[in-house]
Amino acid sequence: MNTAPDRTADNERSMSETSITAATAPASKKSFSLGRLVPLVVIVGAALTAIFVFDVGQYLTLDSVRENRQWLLDQVAANPVLAPFLFIAAYIGVVALSLPGATWMTLIGGFLFGVAFGTAYVVLGATIGATLIFLAARTALGDWLLARAGGWVDRLRDGFQENALSYMLVLRLVPLFPFFVVNLAPAFLGVRLSTFVLATFFGIIPGTAVYVTFGAGLGAIFDSGKEPSLAGVLSPELIAGLVGIALLALVPVVYKRLSRRKA
Repeated sequence: MNTAPDRTADNERSMSETSITAATAPASKKSFSLGRLVPLVVIVGAALTAIFVFDVGQYLTLDSVRENRQWLLDQVAANPVLAPFLFIAAYIGVVALSLPGATWMTLIGGFLFGVAFGTAYVVLGATIGATLIFLAARTALGDWLLARAGGWVDRLRDGFQENALSYMLVLRLVPLFPFFVVNLAPAFLGVRLSTFVLATFFGIIPGTAVYVTFGAGLGAIFDSGKEPSLAGVLSPELIAGLVGIALLALVPVVYKRLSRRKA
């Protein structure tokens, strides 16, 4: 009886577990360097610039948008470069610091910039912010961030070991876990930066487009005197579509498992 495939599989699992163990080792045991503080500096800088220096936070609530809608639209039209920059910087700060409000900011992005540009700006800001917190988890902040992630990391371990790219796409397409957890767990489980960025960028596009499209219609909702509600954003048909895309992302995982069984 040929046991070579079994030994190969065991070796692969052993190497993977070794990699995971190394990735989840306390950050304090790694050598310190100023370069490891760069992500933290960028996160704080983006947040301070957007929220305090330019005081963008006061305009990123739906009540403020309703009260200042025409002024905001005029500013976006008059500042086609600065306005997107401020919005993206604020979005980066919110995601990188895991602050609440990203959903409402996504709606506002659609209201201010339209569906196409709003989607592009939100995806860019969310991807950069997520990447910064991913990198920060591999710095001196690793111990604190790992403690914050709690037991979520262990729950996600098997999926990332099986196929990191496919699993990341599924987690981005269907919000099965909190967004900040999906930003942190891959950093502790040895996922490559390129895989993380690629899956994040493409995985959040469908959901972002839905919310941005809803946000683009906020003007009509304001005119009607009604309060915006997210209840009607994710319809059963839309959820089914996102789940279908997520299942397609799992095809490589299924194929890999079937190949192992045949071997």
